[in-house]
Amino acid sequence: MLNLKALTVAVIIGVLAPILPMNLLSESPVIAQTPDEQKAEQLRIEGFKQLSIYQYQAAIESLQAALKIYQETGNFSGQAWSLYGLGWAYDDTGQLQKAIESYQASLFLAKEIEDHRLEAFNFNLIGYVYLQLGQIEKAIELNQEALTLARRNNFYWEEALFLADIGMAYFRLEKYVEAMRFSQQALAIAQKHDFKQIEAYALSDLGNIFRVLGSTTQALELYKKSIIVSKKIRNRYWEVNALIGLGCTYQALGSDQEALASYQQAFFIAKEIDYLSGEGQALSLIGDWFTQQKQSRLAVTFYKQAVQVYESIRVNIQELPIEQQRSYTNNVAHTYRNLADLLLKENRVLEAQRVLDLLKVQELEDYLKNVRGNANTAGGIEFYQPEAEILARYNELQKNAIEVGEELTQLQQKQNLTPSEEQRLSQLYNLQEEINKDFNNFARSPEVRELIEKLSFDAREQTLSLGALDGLRDKLGDLDAVLFYPLILEDRLELVITTPNSPPLRRTVEVSREELYRTIVRFRLALQDPTIDAVAPAQKLYKWLFEPLEDDLKAANAEVIIYAPDGVLRYIPLMALHDGKRWLAERFRVNNITAASLEEIDTQPQPEPKILAGAFASESLIRSAKIGQRDVQFAGLPFAGIEVAALQNTLTNTTAYVDEAFTLEAMKPKMNGYNILHFATHAAFVPGDPSESFIVFGEGENPTLRDVENWSLSNVDLVVLSACETGLGGFDNNGEQILGLGYQFQNQGARAVLASLWKVSDGGTQVLMNVFYNALQQGYSKTEALQIAQQSLITKNTSTVFSQKSPDGTMVFVSSEIELPANIRNHLDHPYYWASFILIGNGL
Repeated sequence: MLNLKALTVAVIIGVLAPILPMNLLSESPVIAQTPDEQKAEQLRIEGFKQLSIYQYQAAIESLQAALKIYQETGNFSGQAWSLYGLGWAYDDTGQLQKAIESYQASLFLAKEIEDHRLEAFNFNLIGYVYLQLGQIEKAIELNQEALTLARRNNFYWEEALFLADIGMAYFRLEKYVEAMRFSQQALAIAQKHDFKQIEAYALSDLGNIFRVLGSTTQALELYKKSIIVSKKIRNRYWEVNALIGLGCTYQALGSDQEALASYQQAFFIAKEIDYLSGEGQALSLIGDWFTQQKQSRLAVTFYKQAVQVYESIRVNIQELPIEQQRSYTNNVAHTYRNLADLLLKENRVLEAQRVLDLLKVQELEDYLKNVRGNANTAGGIEFYQPEAEILARYNELQKNAIEVGEELTQLQQKQNLTPSEEQRLSQLYNLQEEINKDFNNFARSPEVRELIEKLSFDAREQTLSLGALDGLRDKLGDLDAVLFYPLILEDRLELVITTPNSPPLRRTVEVSREELYRTIVRFRLALQDPTIDAVAPAQKLYKWLFEPLEDDLKAANAEVIIYAPDGVLRYIPLMALHDGKRWLAERFRVNNITAASLEEIDTQPQPEPKILAGAFASESLIRSAKIGQRDVQFAGLPFAGIEVAALQNTLTNTTAYVDEAFTLEAMKPKMNGYNILHFATHAAFVPGDPSESFIVFGEGENPTLRDVENWSLSNVDLVVLSACETGLGGFDNNGEQILGLGYQFQNQGARAVLASLWKVSDGGTQVLMNVFYNALQQGYSKTEALQIAQQSLITKNTSTVFSQKSPDGTMVFVSSEIELPANIRNHLDHPYYWASFILIGNGL
């Protein structure tokens, strides 16, 4: 039996739907004065009628035609209402960017013409989009605006609707007292004025509240009443909503067959009316159901279909603001993780790796909106033939169920049935019972069992992408590398490793997410303070993250780890783990990758370093910038000037711009003429919006990651951000800004980025960078050069001219010493100084 509280997540995106104000079909709010405007108004009303019966494409065509005429005649009221209807159609079909644009344009016009009803509707529906995307406080704020307008103008129908929407929003915030108060007010108004649509909505909302509070009997009664009202008024969205709530309640009570039947009906209806997010929600819950029944292969099939639906929605929200995209991904990520979890348990590691790639693309898409993915993600989810056949059988059941359900509903709503209709009604009841039995026996049917057995064989064979995998293995063999994907799950870590000599391997570590997070936080604190011993947490994380892989690494003779960290693991450098004797930086070379860089891991660099460097060095120069809502001032970094001067002295093919000369105007036209860009300056790459992430130039310009989109870097092998807090900005999310930093420069053509995970020591950075560039000058790869630089600090050797390998393979550093303060020089072996910088992208 499932915990009721755990099922609160069941009502997320996709089970809500805006309510069409049906009075607008009979009451024209637009004054049509000319024949053209009369034609437009007929088109607009026809569009609203088409919306009411879910004929979205026809509605869009009618409303666009009406809008065009209204624009030609200058009728602002007609334009506003047509845009409102278009927003509705786009909203229901998952085109959320177009929906917001239409609603906002309608809202602007409604304010201009003082149409308060339409103004209120638009506030409400923009809030609805925010609610779908998980920005709940914003949704409440907008609906409060709508509610104020409704009450001020005695719009009772609208008042009831907005109260219900606010109640749902508070439910999503788990503020159940407020949610119940607003939902009960909505229900009272709806029943007083016989507003059936809102009655169905409020009943379902109250069912949700009673369900999570443990009053299951009341919840079941409320959901069933909502379904009856929804069917009576043919509002299929609210029927989906109530069915999902009903299924969650049944499942929490252990009434498994009733739960599955409810989820299935919700899925069939959502699919019939092209309600994508509701379809994905129902499929995910069916996947949960089969997981609970320990039928993991069927669960995988339905999770895959849910992910496929979510991927199609993601395509339609790429132009939305970053916060909205991130909220959407947070809402659906559990389905991706559940799917990967089951695939790993089935040892279907290659497929799990593909799902992890898709999730990483989702996270990057949220942050940057311009992510192209790679060959492993472009096709979305793939289905084995048995899985496709299982879904085909399921959809055939769906077709029969819908046809029977439609006819049954029509007869149930009809009064004074004829004898033949009574007979048909009885037949339909029997047919529906048989279909329900088919649903319940679906997983146990001989045909499906046979398909599952085939699926087991196919899954073991991993036939989907073996060609691509073989190509990847060849690359890994040439690089002496392995590909490492960790996945953080609620009760364990799954470590996925691909080696040159084997298919992806899975290693499971029994550690809870909570304990892992606590240790990561402790490790971060130690990494950022050179007075704190970092070895203990480094060893603990090593035991979980790396020790299970030691035999695999030894068998592969691996020297390089190509690393795709998951979630908060992005905040800690893998090379700073400790095996009890040595740091990993002393044993392996590491480069992080984004999903997009997987295909370019073996691109060879240009032979000679040619560096374009910029430094913000003078402490007397103060530059201002905004991080979120904070105004922050930056002073120059004295060692940055020394760092760049040392580059010029030892690598003669270096062009440098310092302080006031370090301007975007001077640098930008020259960037693509060099193969290394080096920025010795402040930077902040913060969570959230890339437009708030920036690099400080000498004259006070602060180009953002958005600006980087316009740079041309196709000849650049490496971008070095020798600065403070590049790649971070706040340890309070899943680290997508770290992926985003590397990806954005790669997307403009650069092969790799070197950036820091925390605010680093100015002097320590100078030492590390000088050794790094000397190693590059001698022909070492980027990962080799970074390892050499890290080892030079671990051994407290601040030599900077060159390094060489001795016969036993160790590094020998030869040069003069850099003068450093004793408090830095004596602690250079602490990972605070040497572990901050990570390489993202191509490591050659």
